[in-house]
This record gives sequence, structure tokens and C-alpha cells, in this order.
Amino acid sequence: MSDAPALEVLQTWDALQTALGDAGAAASLLSEVHPDAQVREAADKHSQDLDAFATDLSLDTEIYAVVAGVDPDGLDADATRMLDKVLRDFRRSGVDRDEATRERLRELNRLELETSQEFARNIREGTKTVRLRPEQLDGLPGDWREQHPAGADGLVEVTTDYPDSIPVRTFAHDRDARVAVSSASLTVAWPDNDAVLRRLLELRAEHARLLGYPTWVDLDTEVKMIETAEAEAEFIARITDLAGPSAERDKQRLLERARQDRPDLADVDTADATYYSELVRREQLDVDAQEVRRYFAFEDVRRGLLDVTGRLFGLTWTPVEATTWHEDVTAYDVELAGERIGRIYLDLHPRDGKFKHAAQFTLVSGLFERALPEGVLVCNFSRGLMEHSEVVTLFHEFGHLIHHVTAGRQQWQRFSGVATEWDFVEAPSQMLEEWAWDADVLASFARDADGNPIPADLVRRMRAAHEFGKGFQARTQMFYAAVSYDLHHALPDDLTERIGELQRQYSVFAALPDTHMHCSFGHLSGYASAYYTYMWSLVIAKDLFSAFDPGDLFASEVAERYRDRILAPGGSRDAADLVEDFLGRPYTFDAYAAWLSREPGTD
Repeated sequence: MSDAPALEVLQTWDALQTALGDAGAAASLLSEVHPDAQVREAADKHSQDLDAFATDLSLDTEIYAVVAGVDPDGLDADATRMLDKVLRDFRRSGVDRDEATRERLRELNRLELETSQEFARNIREGTKTVRLRPEQLDGLPGDWREQHPAGADGLVEVTTDYPDSIPVRTFAHDRDARVAVSSASLTVAWPDNDAVLRRLLELRAEHARLLGYPTWVDLDTEVKMIETAEAEAEFIARITDLAGPSAERDKQRLLERARQDRPDLADVDTADATYYSELVRREQLDVDAQEVRRYFAFEDVRRGLLDVTGRLFGLTWTPVEATTWHEDVTAYDVELAGERIGRIYLDLHPRDGKFKHAAQFTLVSGLFERALPEGVLVCNFSRGLMEHSEVVTLFHEFGHLIHHVTAGRQQWQRFSGVATEWDFVEAPSQMLEEWAWDADVLASFARDADGNPIPADLVRRMRAAHEFGKGFQARTQMFYAAVSYDLHHALPDDLTERIGELQRQYSVFAALPDTHMHCSFGHLSGYASAYYTYMWSLVIAKDLFSAFDPGDLFASEVAERYRDRILAPGGSRDAADLVEDFLGRPYTFDAYAAWLSREPGTD
């Protein structure tokens, strides 16, 4: 038993983790967003150094002996939870293994980080360009075409960045154009990342074995709500079965529409799926995405997002001047009940060398009376009109920022911000998407060029159209989840071949030939074997949303209760307990299953 007071030991450890965490957060952010490639490279190197130091701490047997030897008597509930988590982290680091094993684990941690960084860097810097004839872009919105003039050779350059590729895949009538852009998007970072990913998978597999776990999935699930690899596999199978009837029903509708253009078509592939989904929504469900986007000018959407979330959660967003890494970045101080509780940064437009997707990054972890939380939203939206799907993405990602800031008043850094189990992380953000589908909410900021608010009837039709395809979208998500699970559970000899087998098993859409989606599937770096968490969280999000009144999404009592019982606690309690506290019962599949089986357009 150590002579050091338990509380003092924990506070010292937490202070060290806070310093490491904030330094690592800054390095991670700058490696993804800074416009200077040398800064990005230096940030990657700093991340490696910090990670190496953190690994050394986690494998230090003397420090472990001090922490493990403290007397926990007299600690309050939060401190006791903190001690339990720290001891579990030490055990999972391998501190109790022999010296040779600890040295190999130290090396594996370094190699895994470097390999993950290489994988992400290849995606970030691997943008591809397709050159198309102007007539191949018939069907694209006028403003998009104005922003993409033909070059001296008469061809239009289209990149694999989202603001370019998604409109082409959605609206271009020319199938060859859709195939070219889709194929390019599905071969970003090929072939380099095939070898990089294999190396990463092998490192993770060895890491798990050295800690006594059969696979990386077993190691990974132990600290999540789902708990076991077997439960993850069962969840993927359950959602696949639940989504089957809806997926096949809606896919048949796509195929029938596609055969109007190509009568001999045998199947719908990934280059057709988005395009014909849009046609069905426009022709059969009376929703034209190009009509819809007229109401979503970027600046109006950003302002509306802040107004809606401020009203819902009682927050005030005040623009401030701040030194940032790029002129596009805007900063806001956040207040609750007149008290400043944090700061957020919005970096929302694409540029060369920048992170290609959408995500929230921590910059500073909040600690009660010691540090205010700071978070960063990194996205890649057009500066003009937005697709409504992009509006939904913005609401989703902003939900992570809200979670980070409102949960930034913890006594322990270990529980600050979005510090819940990883498979609960997406639930609050997925629930916030519901406000981007409400007619009254959208009418408060979505207006056309003449100032007319988006009509309620159009929003109703948009929602019905959105629900079309939810089954095959769920099956696609389960394909991604199966890729994430399978590659980490049993490393195949040929990654591309195995991806094709999994797509045929889980997705209802045929793959394009000679594509290699795993090379640009960035979640294999960050989420590793846990991509299932998006759907797991969605199941819980649908249950959480059932507590709100659809007729009054701003009802203060439930919104404040949600803010205080789900968001504000951060990781200070298990996610299942947070949900039960808010709902008054354990979470269930009922709300999700009812939504999934419901015909589009029905209540």
C-alpha cells in the first residue's frame, strides 16, 4: 500500500494527462487543417513524440505501483471511478507484462500511430481529378457549373473532394461521368494505402495478442457499451436482418426507374444508386434536390444553426476575434445563463491539404474552475448553396461541439467533453439531426433568394423522400461496419477481394470493378474495428428523440433535462446509465425498428 494520499496521486496523474491531452489535441488538429505542409508534417511529428511519452507513462511500472497501491477509502464517487479507469488503462497498456513484452508494446504503439498517420495523410493528400466534357455534366446545378468552367482543352476538372464529387454522382445524367467520378473516389490512395492498411492491421493484431486478447476486436470492444466481439457481430447481423425488407423494397423501386433508361439493366451499382435515388425522390416523391438547395445559402445556414442550437440548449454564441490557422476560420465564445463556458472554432470550407471529411476536434479539455473547453468543427462545404444533406451533416457535427463544451465542467480531465464510451459518442449528434428535418425549425433560417421561407409542405415531402432508401442505407452502413469488424477479426490475404465479398453479403448495391474503397475508408484509422458505433448510436438516438414532443421541439423542460443529464455529465457516468436517467428506463430497439419499417411519408 502506497503512503501517498490517493486523491493527491490521482490529481497529479490527471494534471499530467491534461497537459498531454491538450498538446496532443493541438498537434492532431494542425496536422489536419494547417495550410502549410511543413506545419502539418511537424504536427505529425509532435503527435508521435507525445504519443511515445504517453506510452512510456502507461508502461512505467514504478508509476503504476504508486497508483495501484493507494488506499481508495475516503474517495468520493467521481474519484473512485477515476481510479478504476486509470487502473484499467494501465492494465490494457500491458504494464503488468514482462519487460520484453512491454518494450514490444511500446514499439507497437509508435508504429501504429505512424502508420495511422500515413494512412490518413495518403487520403488527405491523394485527391484525384477527372476531366469531363461539359455535356457530360448535364443535370448539374447552374451555380455548380458556373464554378467549374471548361479549361483551354475544353474539359472540366472534377476532383474527388465532396463539393465536386457528390453533386456529379447525384445529378449528372451521363453514366460514364458518374462512373468515372465514383471510381476515382473509390481509388483514392490506391495502391499505397493497401500496403499501409495491411501493416496497420498486422500491428494491431499483434498488439491484441500480446495483451492476451484473441483479436483486436476483443480488445477494442471491452471498453465499449457493446462489450464483446461476439456482441458486435450479432449487432451487425441484427441490423442487416432488420433492414432487409425495407432495403429490397426500395432497391426494386430504383431498379424499375433505372430500367426506364436502360431496359436490359440487370442490377443497380454504386454509380447508379445515388443518381436514381435522387430521380425517384424528384419524380415519384416530388422532391427536387436542386429546388431544395435554393433555400440553403451557406451564411444563412450557419447563422440558423447557431440560433437553433442556442435556443434549444440555452446557449449564446458570441463572435470573437481570435488568432487562427486560416482566414476562413471563425470563433465564438459560448455562454450559458450569462456565464462563459467555452469557445468554438468553425473551419467549414475545403482547401488543399485539409482534412477531407467532417469532424469535431478537441483543442482544450474543460476542467471545472481551471480551464474552459475549446473545440473545432472541420468540414468541407460550398460557400454558396448547400445540399440539404450537408445541412444535416452540419447539425450532426455541431452536436459534437455542443457535447464537448457543455460537458467541460468536470473535476477530472478523464471525464471531460465527449468522454463517454466510443459507441455512444455519435448518439447526441445523430439526435440533433432531427432539428434539421423540422419544418418550423428550417423556416426560421432557410430562405430563397427572394426571402421566402422554405414551405412546410416541401419539408414534409423532403422528409418522406429522405426516408426512401433508409433500408439500403442501413445495409450500406452494415457493409462498412462489417469491413471494419472483419479486417480486424481475421486479416484476409487479399483486402480488395474480401471487401468485394463483404459488399455482396451486406450491401444491396454491386461494386464498381477495379475499385478499392478500403484505401480511402479513413474510419479504419480512427474507428478501427468499431465503425458499427454509428448505427449503434443511431438506435439509441432514435430512442432519445422519442422523449421530445414532435410538435414543439424547443420545449424547454425536456431540452434542458437532456442537456443536463445526457450532455453535461461527459464521461462521469456510464452511457447506459445516462440514457436511463433521461428516459426513465433502459434504452431499447423499439423506436429504431419502428422507424426503419415505416413506409416513407407515413407517420
